Amino acid sequence: MHTELKFFHFSALFQKEGWLDSAYVGVDTHGLIQYLNTTPPQHGIAIESVQGFVLPGFQNAHSHAFQYAMAGLAENHPTGVADDFWTWREAMYQCALSVDPDQAQAIAAMLYAEMVRVGYTHVAEFHYLHHDKEGKPYTQLAEMGLRMAEAAKQAGIKITLIPVFYQKGGFGLDPQPRQRRFISKTVDDYFKLLDASLQVIKGYANARPGFSVHSLRAVDLTDIKTTFQQGPKQLPFHLHVAEQKKEVADCLDFCNKRPMQWLFDNLSVDERFNLVHSTHLNDDELTQLARSGASVVLCPSTEGNLGDGIFRMKEYVRLGGKWCIGTDSHIGLNPLEEFRMIDYRQRLVSNQRNTFEGDAAAYMINEEIESGRQAMGVASNNHFEIGKAFDAVVYQSGSHLLANTTAKNRLATLLYTGDTSRIAGTIINGKWIVKDQHHQHGPSIKPAFAKAMREIKNR
Repeated sequence: MHTELKFFHFSALFQKEGWLDSAYVGVDTHGLIQYLNTTPPQHGIAIESVQGFVLPGFQNAHSHAFQYAMAGLAENHPTGVADDFWTWREAMYQCALSVDPDQAQAIAAMLYAEMVRVGYTHVAEFHYLHHDKEGKPYTQLAEMGLRMAEAAKQAGIKITLIPVFYQKGGFGLDPQPRQRRFISKTVDDYFKLLDASLQVIKGYANARPGFSVHSLRAVDLTDIKTTFQQGPKQLPFHLHVAEQKKEVADCLDFCNKRPMQWLFDNLSVDERFNLVHSTHLNDDELTQLARSGASVVLCPSTEGNLGDGIFRMKEYVRLGGKWCIGTDSHIGLNPLEEFRMIDYRQRLVSNQRNTFEGDAAAYMINEEIESGRQAMGVASNNHFEIGKAFDAVVYQSGSHLLANTTAKNRLATLLYTGDTSRIAGTIINGKWIVKDQHHQHGPSIKPAFAKAMREIKNR
C-alpha cells in the first residue's frame, strides 16, 4: 500500500497536542493522509525531505474578494473632512459598480493566490456582488458566485461560497441605487439565488456552500427570521453584527434592541452561527455569545483600517468563547499579523501581557483552525488526520531564530516574530501550490489581474 503514496519528511508537524518532531506524511492520489508517523515508512520508498515546520493551513473565514481591487485606495484623507467606515463605504460602492464577471474573477484569483502564498488553504467568500452593473440578474443567477468558485480553482484554494441576502439600505430604508448589484428584494428571490449557487458549485470538487444575511441593517428583521428558519439546516450561517457604534444606535432606534440582543431574542443562536466583527457588545451580550457555541469572525487588519473598534477578546476568551479570523477587505493578508493584532490590542487596552493564559501561540492556532473549519462547514478532530486532506503551510526550519529554538518555544517564536518570507510553501490536497514564494499558476493569474486593473482604471 505504501508504494502508492506520496511521502514527505518534515522537521516537525504541529498537532493540537503539540509538535511531532521528524514527521512523515504519506498522501494518496486524492491528497488524503494515509500515513502520519514519526517512524519512516518501509525501506526503499521515495520520500521528499523538507526542512520545514508544518502548521495546518489557515482558514480565512471572511472575504469580500472584489474589495481587493481597492486595497490601499481609501487612505488619502482630505484636511478637515471626517473619514470613517461610512465614507469608506462610498468608495467601496464605486468599486463594486466597476467590475464585470471576467474582472471579478481575475481579481479574486489574484487575491486567492496571495492567500495561498501566505498560508491560507480555505476561504469563506461572503459574496454579495450578485447582479450586473445595472442591478439586473444575470441569465445564470449565480454567475458571479460561479466566478468566485472558478477563481478559487485557479488559485488552488478551497472555498466555502456564502451567497449573501442583501435587501435594504439601512434599518427600515429602501436600498440605495449604488447598492443595486447586491439586492434580492424578497426571501424567495434570495432562496432562488442560493439554490442557483448550490447548483453551480457542484461542479467544483473543492467548493462547499454556506448561507447568510448581510446584517440586521441590510435585511428586514422579519425576513431575517424567515431566511434562517426556512434556510438549509446543515450549512454554516454567517452575518455581520455590531461592527459600528452607529449601527448599534440605529438598531436601538429602529427596534428598541441592540443588534446582538435582537439576534439572541429572535434566532436560535448556536454553533452554526459565525458572527463577523461583533465589535460593540455589552456584558450580557458577551456572556451570552460565549455560551451559545457561536463563533466570532475577527478581521483585525480591516477592523483597524476602518476604525471599527476593538473586540473584547480577553474577556471573551475567559468566558470560553470561540473565534476565528478573516481578511474582509484584504488591506492586510498575513495571518500571523492578524494574530498579533488580536493579542497586542488587548495588551494595549489592559496594560497587561497575558491576553491568553498558558501558551498563547498554541491557543490561537488551535482555536483558529478548529473554529475556522467549523465556519467553513468542515468537521475535524485534529489538525492532521488519517483520511483527511493534507492542507498545510510550511515554515523554513533553518531560519535563524527557529533553527536555534527549542520545541517548547518554537510556535511562539514563529507566530510572534515570523513573516511571510519564512514560508517555504503551501500544500493543498497533498500538492505544493506555492513553493519558495512562487504560485504554480502565477504566470496566468498575474497578467489577467493586471489586465483587469487597466480596464477598471481605479488605481
